[in-house]
Amino acid sequence: MKALLLLVFAMVVMAREATAQDAPKDAQCVRERAAMVETIRAYARSAASALGQQGLSESVLEAMEQTKRHLFIPEQSCSIAYADRPMPIGLGQTISQPYIVALMTQLVEVAPDHVVLEVGTGSGYQAAVLAHLARKVCTIEIIPQLAETAAKTLRDLAYDNVSVKLGDGYDGWPECGPFDAIVVTAALGQPPPPLIEQLKVGGRLVMPVGPGYTTQQLTVVEKIAPDKTTTRAVALVRFVPFTRSQN
Repeated sequence: MKALLLLVFAMVVMAREATAQDAPKDAQCVRERAAMVETIRAYARSAASALGQQGLSESVLEAMEQTKRHLFIPEQSCSIAYADRPMPIGLGQTISQPYIVALMTQLVEVAPDHVVLEVGTGSGYQAAVLAHLARKVCTIEIIPQLAETAAKTLRDLAYDNVSVKLGDGYDGWPECGPFDAIVVTAALGQPPPPLIEQLKVGGRLVMPVGPGYTTQQLTVVEKIAPDKTTTRAVALVRFVPFTRSQN
C-alpha cells in the first residue's frame, strides 16, 4: 500500500511539473498573439489614409486574436509564429503576413450570414480567420499534402463551418456557392471569370493581381450587377503565383 501511495504521489508530481512546463509556452502564445494584434492595429492606423479606409474593424481584430496561428505552423515557436511576416509552409507555399490576412478579411466585408470562398487554402490559417466571421467557408487547395494537412488541422480545432476541397481554384466551387465574398491567396494576371460568375451581386473578391514572385496589386473587385464589376487597387503585395491543374 505504501509503495502504491508513493507511486500515485510521484505521478501527481510529474503531472504538475508537466503542466508547469507547458504553462509558460501557453502564456507566451497568448501574449505573442495579443502583441501581434496590437502590431496589426497600429500598422492599420498608420496605413489608413493611404489605403482609403479607417483602420480595421474590431470584429476582424477579434478574429485574428481568436485564431491560434502557431497551430497552423507547429514547427515554429510562438514568437516566430506570431511575428508579422509571411513564412514558408513547404512545397513552395507560404502563410501570409498576419496584417495582410487581416486586411484581405476586412476588404471583403464578411458578415455573420455570409458564405465565403477561399482559393488557396495553404495552411488553413486564412480560412480559420474567416470562419470566425462567416456562416460558412469553402476553401480550395490544389496541392494534396497541403489540403490534407489543413483539413486535419481545421477539423482538430473544431472549425465545423469550414469545408476543404482538393482542386483547381480557378474554376471555383459552384456547388458551395454562390458566394458573398471570395479571397484568393495567390497571384494571377486577372481575376478568374468563373470566380466573378460565382460571386453574388453586391459581393466582393480580393486577390493579388500581377505576376508571381514579384510585386502585385492587392485588388478589390465588387460585383455591382450581374454583368458589371468595379475594381480598385489597394496596396502593393507579394504573393506566390496561382497554380493551375495540369489536366
